[in-house]
Amino acid sequence: MAQKGVQLDQEFLSCSICLDLLKDPVTIPCGHSYCMKCIKSFWDEEDERKIHSCPQCRQTFTPRPVLVKSTMLAALVEELKKTGLQAAPADHCYAGPEDVACDFCTGRKLKALKSCLVCLISYCEKHLQPHYEVAPLKKHKLVEPSKKLQENICSRHDEVMKMFCRTDQQCICYLCPVDEHKGHDTVSAAAERTERQRELEVSRQDIQQRIQDRQKDVKVLQQEVEAINRSADKAVEDSQKIFSQLIRLMENRSSDVKRQVRSQQEAEVSRVKELEEKLEQEITELKRKDAELKQLSHTEDHTQFLHNYPSLSPLSGPTDSSSINIRPLRSFEDVTAAVSAVRDKLQDILRDKWTNVSLTVTEVDVLLSAPEPKTRAGFLKYSREITLDPNTAHTELLLSEGNRKVTLMREQQSYSDHPDRFTDWFEVLSRESLTGRCYWEVERRGTVYVAVAYKNISRAGWTNESRFGQNNKSWVLECNNNSYNFWYNNVETPVSGPQSSRVGVYLDHSAGILSFYSVSETMTLLHRVQTTFTQPLCAGLWLWYVSDTAEFCKL
Repeated sequence: MAQKGVQLDQEFLSCSICLDLLKDPVTIPCGHSYCMKCIKSFWDEEDERKIHSCPQCRQTFTPRPVLVKSTMLAALVEELKKTGLQAAPADHCYAGPEDVACDFCTGRKLKALKSCLVCLISYCEKHLQPHYEVAPLKKHKLVEPSKKLQENICSRHDEVMKMFCRTDQQCICYLCPVDEHKGHDTVSAAAERTERQRELEVSRQDIQQRIQDRQKDVKVLQQEVEAINRSADKAVEDSQKIFSQLIRLMENRSSDVKRQVRSQQEAEVSRVKELEEKLEQEITELKRKDAELKQLSHTEDHTQFLHNYPSLSPLSGPTDSSSINIRPLRSFEDVTAAVSAVRDKLQDILRDKWTNVSLTVTEVDVLLSAPEPKTRAGFLKYSREITLDPNTAHTELLLSEGNRKVTLMREQQSYSDHPDRFTDWFEVLSRESLTGRCYWEVERRGTVYVAVAYKNISRAGWTNESRFGQNNKSWVLECNNNSYNFWYNNVETPVSGPQSSRVGVYLDHSAGILSFYSVSETMTLLHRVQTTFTQPLCAGLWLWYVSDTAEFCKL
């Protein structure tokens, strides 16, 4: 019973914050007691809220209570210390299976506070005190508790390993260089640690830099996800509006056709009904006249017949029968045929243009594109067959070889009028719209401008707006017989490189890369553009002198 009473006293005199015997005990208004330092620190953290509470019962106090040392509790604590009794360690102070235990403790061991690399022993707080008080022990190296102290002992000589063999890259004791490590490059473990520490710091700096770089990359990707979502949502919303407009347009056209057909139907039926009424009236008149004639023809009295005959009214003129020559009824069938033709035309347009829409969607690529190929074989993986659009060709340009070749002629060609046609400069665009990664080659003779351009580039007038390379809608490589020049937005850039009759063009639309190459036995980069393309592109050609030719090669 006496031991139980002591245990209760120890619990009574322990601080619930530090779980140790009370130091400078104070009692707060709710009756609970703490170390003065412990409760001050606890309340300091609550100062911002201006409400202070008891860590045990959570009663709050406003304002912050003034702390006064409890002399009675302090006396009890001192008395307890004099009797040699100590507060029993809380359960969390004892070593568990995963903890490092004090090697000096007997019975139930306490957790080790430090391990000594000289003694190769781990100590709890009580048994560690001599290392703080005894002069020789103060020189020992104390570290965080470790279960691996025995790994510091040489298994051959049973000595502490304080040296390092650089030859064998392992820790050794001072006796090892005498036998199995004799003649090896050895240094103190501290010296090797210093060297490795420098390497470690360099590695850490590299790792930390990479972490920062990756964090920046992650932030960029997160921002890109937001941008993708915004862009996709806007594209869906805008597309739905456009398709709704198209649907309304088709509904309006359908209503127009219906209204026109019904109006024409009403007009034609009215005309027929009017003619029908005239014919019915004429038939009635003819029947009446026929009855009179019949009656007169049956008159037996010759004198009476001759007397009445002149009194008969003459027949009115017949209704014009030319309008009764009914044609086969095809008028409204022709309307159906005309609407069907419009439908077929729209289907053709949708089929041709839908490829561009699909390509534009599938080529959305926010991550880095594949690197530009290094060999011609690599470029050929992205080869595209390019053909020229006759509707865009200047009237003095002759297209041939399945619209892959163009020649500048002296006379006008027989092209029909078209709003897409270049009217002044000898230029022509491809039929294909180019997105994604594409490669093509142009075989030339004479002065030829090899270009790419947005489809909405101007087509008319002797202005820079319709001239390849002289505006912000086209990029062009000027290929003369002995020189190259690159043009964009009316800015000329001289280009050096080997002369060749063949020019290769590489386009990575999503990455904004446009490259021109001189192609012979090898490929030589002439000029590269890094920009942002906002629309699909078309390949273009511009000829300067009569008889100059350019042809998109079959690859």
